[in-house]
Amino acid sequence: MKASRYLVAGTAAVLALGLSACGGSTGTTGGSGSSGGASGAAGAPTDDSKCADKEVFCIGLVTDTGKVDDKSFNQSAHEGAKKAAEETKGFYKYVETQDAKDYAANMAQFTSKKYDVVVTVGFLMTDATAEAAKGAPDTKFIGVDQFYDPAKVTEKNITGLLFPEDQAGYGAGYLAGLMTKSNKLGQVLGMEIPPVQKFAKGFEAGAKAANPAVTVTTVYHPAGDNAFNDPTWGAAEAKKQLDQGADVIFGAGGNTGNGALQEVAKSANAGNGTYCVGVDSDQWDTVPAAQKCLITSAMKLITPGVTELIVKAKDGDFGGTTSMGKAGLAPFHDFDSKIPADIKTKVADIVKQMEAGTLKTGVTL
Repeated sequence: MKASRYLVAGTAAVLALGLSACGGSTGTTGGSGSSGGASGAAGAPTDDSKCADKEVFCIGLVTDTGKVDDKSFNQSAHEGAKKAAEETKGFYKYVETQDAKDYAANMAQFTSKKYDVVVTVGFLMTDATAEAAKGAPDTKFIGVDQFYDPAKVTEKNITGLLFPEDQAGYGAGYLAGLMTKSNKLGQVLGMEIPPVQKFAKGFEAGAKAANPAVTVTTVYHPAGDNAFNDPTWGAAEAKKQLDQGADVIFGAGGNTGNGALQEVAKSANAGNGTYCVGVDSDQWDTVPAAQKCLITSAMKLITPGVTELIVKAKDGDFGGTTSMGKAGLAPFHDFDSKIPADIKTKVADIVKQMEAGTLKTGVTL
C-alpha cells in the first residue's frame, strides 16, 4: 500500500488509502453530447488528427449525463485529465453525455481516432466502459467510481478508480454529530448507487458514533438522467429538512447536492448554529455561495487520482482492474476558529484511527 495521510483543519485533509493499480472550455453541441476543445501544455498537439502516431498522446473524457463544470464530481475528473495533459504534453478533449444511450457512441468518438486513454466518469458507465475496452484493446480506459470484477473483466487495458467514500462520510458525520444542537441531521443525495450509498451510510455511522442521540433523515433523488443535476429538487429537499429541525445537512450528488448546500446557506442561522457539508471536492472553492454554512467537505481526491492513472497509463500498464484513490475531509476554512477545540481534537483522533486501520466504519452495501 502507498503511504497514507489524513489531516484535518488548517491543511487539506486527506485519508490516503492507495492500492496498487489509479478541454477545452468551449463546447459545441452535437447529436450525442457536447464536446470540449483541446487542452495541454505549450507545444502539445492542438487537435486529434494525429492521435494514432506513437509520439502523440491523446486523452479523452466522457461524462455521464452531467457537465464538466458541475463544481463537484465531473469537474474534479475533468481537472485531473487536464492536468495529465499538461504533464504529458498531450492532447485532451471531453464529451458531455446528454443521454445514457449515447455512452458507446461518445467513447467511440475517441477510440475511432486512436486515443491513448479514455476516462469515463460515473458508476452508471461501468458496463458500457467494459464493453468499449473489449473493442478497443489499444486504448486504455479509466472508469471513475467503477468496479470491474476480475473474474469477468479480463482485459488488461482497463481499471476502475474507486475511493473509500464511507470513511470520508464517517469523518464528516462524526463532526456533524458533535456540532448539532437539535440532534437532527439531514442528507440530500443524488441517485442511490454504491458510491453515494457509501457516503451516506458512512455519514450516518459517524454521526451516531459521536452522538447516539442523533437522528439522520436521508433522501435520494429518484433515478433518472437528472439525478445529479437537479439543484431545484436538492434545494427543496434541504428546505424540508431545515423545517423539520435539521441543523447540519450533507449535500452529496453533483449539482443536486449543490442546490441543497445553497439552500442551507440562505437559512436564517447559516453558519451560526446551522451548517452544511459538501462532497467530492473542497466545495469551499467550487461553490462559494455555500461558504456561509460550509464547515467541511467529504472529499474524494478525484483530480490527483485521475492524473496519476493517466500518467501511469502513458508509462505502462495499470497493474490491475481496481485502483484505489484517496479520500478525506476538507479544511474548515473560516470555521476553523469557530469549531470548538475539543471537537476538532476528537475528529482528528477519529481520522487517525481510520488511517491506522484500527477503526472500521462498519458500512456494508
